[in-house]
Amino acid sequence: MIRRSLFLTIAALLAGVAVAHAASQTTPTPIVPPGTATPAPAPGQRAIVPEAPEPATTAKPEMPPAAPQPATPPAAPPLAAAPTPATPAPAPAAPDTPPAANDAASLTPGALPQVSYGDEGLPPSVKALRAKILAATRTGDLEALRPILEANGESPQLSGGDSDDPIATLKLLSGDPKGREILAILEEVLEAGFVHVDVGTPQEMYIWPYFTRYPLDKLNGPQMVELFRLITAGDFQDMQDKGVYSFYRVGISPDGKWQFFEDGD
Repeated sequence: MIRRSLFLTIAALLAGVAVAHAASQTTPTPIVPPGTATPAPAPGQRAIVPEAPEPATTAKPEMPPAAPQPATPPAAPPLAAAPTPATPAPAPAAPDTPPAANDAASLTPGALPQVSYGDEGLPPSVKALRAKILAATRTGDLEALRPILEANGESPQLSGGDSDDPIATLKLLSGDPKGREILAILEEVLEAGFVHVDVGTPQEMYIWPYFTRYPLDKLNGPQMVELFRLITAGDFQDMQDKGVYSFYRVGISPDGKWQFFEDGD
């Protein structure tokens, strides 16, 4: 009986030792936080070095997209130099129509007679007589001039006026038996420009064409065209030699009287 009790006691002790040994083998080794001194392991324990935690990857902040750069504006053009004030152009030369003069040969240097056209500046009586003569020439009949000549009172001076009948004289001046050439010449003369001459004197007159009192060497291009409606280039050469216009001309006084229709110097 005593042996059995002793045996059980010994068995109980051995069992307690075994349990204690087993417990020592499973005791967890304490984990030492980083930065803490690691304590020495107890006898029979393995020192466990804690793994250092992987450093957290700091996410780089996402950069916002670059703002679009404004287009570089084109370079401003260089400032233009302030314009130099334009020099005013000289006043255009006055047309060849200054105040009237008495005669082409007596004009002062640079002075030219005033030329007018149509009815411009004509007194009513002169305007009316010119219109009647033009109307008669356009009939193609010399006799259409007879009432005008009779109303004139005194017959105008006519080239080659040896006849008492002015119509007969005009017919002789014409290159055709009907007198139509002289009617054409009379019409062209009165359609040309005219001059008002000898103003304020007994000889004051309106004269067609103005070439009668205009220096031939002062005629410009358009005036030469006007002249060649009345004469030929050969006639003009002869006139240049003489220095004066020598074809037909008409004179009417300010009171509306027909004074002459003649050619010559």
